[in-house]
Amino acid sequence: MRRGRTAGALLLAGAVTGLAAAPAQAQEYRYWSFWDSKGGAWSYASEGPATVRPADGSVQGFRFTVSADSAAAGKPRTAADFDALCQGTPAKDGSKRVGIVIDFGSAADAPAGETPPKARTECARVPEDASAGDALAAVARRLRYDSNALLCAIAGYPRSGCADQVSGAKKPPAQPSSQAAADGDGDGGPSAGLLGGIAAVVVLGAAAVWQARRRRG
Repeated sequence: MRRGRTAGALLLAGAVTGLAAAPAQAQEYRYWSFWDSKGGAWSYASEGPATVRPADGSVQGFRFTVSADSAAAGKPRTAADFDALCQGTPAKDGSKRVGIVIDFGSAADAPAGETPPKARTECARVPEDASAGDALAAVARRLRYDSNALLCAIAGYPRSGCADQVSGAKKPPAQPSSQAAADGDGDGGPSAGLLGGIAAVVVLGAAAVWQARRRRG
């Protein structure tokens, strides 16, 4: 009898462990991601362009991408080189210069019926207290935002939609215009870490029950 119960508990633990090992289904969205330049390399921004206050000489990037989270988001494919972007824009008192890279993404990431424009680079001269969003607005026309201040389109691309779901999901990724750090699963389901913890609890519980019954026996 004890062997049967122990075997059942271990089978249950194995089933949960197997569930923890199975990858969660990625839930993808089509959206404008926002990037900072750190040491000449692109880094996914931990704040949105409305709150970031770049210094003179910085570079900000925008890339239209399809991804489930920040780790899978496509980076701008143009180098974050301030000297190349702003070489013809001298420094001026009372203002700052911000390099802007706009990457409209690949054809594979484009909404149905649309073709991504060619990438653009600009040098924005803006007031010293301007945000990255202000710098973008200074060099790119036809920006479109939704009611939650989520950046939906740059230069009219895409024509419609805003962070549209590409595959079934429960929540969108961090929004480009007011995003916080986006280093999560992004799928709305339980994480592998959580399921692993459940499996560990089941294993330990089964072992404790077996030891207690063994002592009584």
